Amino acid sequence: MQTIEKHFVATYEVKKSKFIAHLVPISEYKGLQEKLRAEHPKSRHVVYALRYLNEFEQIVENSSDDEEPKGAAGVPSLNVLRGEALINVAVLTVRYFGGIKLGIGGMARAYASAVKEVVAQSNVVLYEKMLKYSFSTSYSDIQRVEYILNKIEIIQIEREFLNDGAAWTIESTENKIESFKKELACMR
Repeated sequence: MQTIEKHFVATYEVKKSKFIAHLVPISEYKGLQEKLRAEHPKSRHVVYALRYLNEFEQIVENSSDDEEPKGAAGVPSLNVLRGEALINVAVLTVRYFGGIKLGIGGMARAYASAVKEVVAQSNVVLYEKMLKYSFSTSYSDIQRVEYILNKIEIIQIEREFLNDGAAWTIESTENKIESFKKELACMR
């Protein structure tokens, strides 16, 4: 499985209709459809498709045709995400009607092509499951722990200062957590 780490945009045109595809991490999806409608008030549709892993590691999928003919927009977009094995992403496509009808088949191809275009332009990375790890340190070890975290490039860090030291919770990939544990064991 693959994913992305930031927002990507690509434009695809066919028969004067313009399709602007936005590929985003699932964390940026909420509220984006309304934001795109506000940014593109003359557009006809904002179609979406999404795939993500829930808390039970099951793939959840959803799509919307946004008043396009049933199955002509959301499902073709979703099929591209499936075909590229993308996870924890959403794609939203803004459509401006160019005056020439595409037909249902042509519309499905156009939406799929717009999504393929944005995927091709995006920086796709291998999906790695994120894990949390909690531990405690004394005050004298805080700088060394921060040095190790920076060296391994673990950036999601929560730290709480206690009477006798600090309580830490970090979130990163399994490989980085294991590397950190080894370094921490050597430090002690």
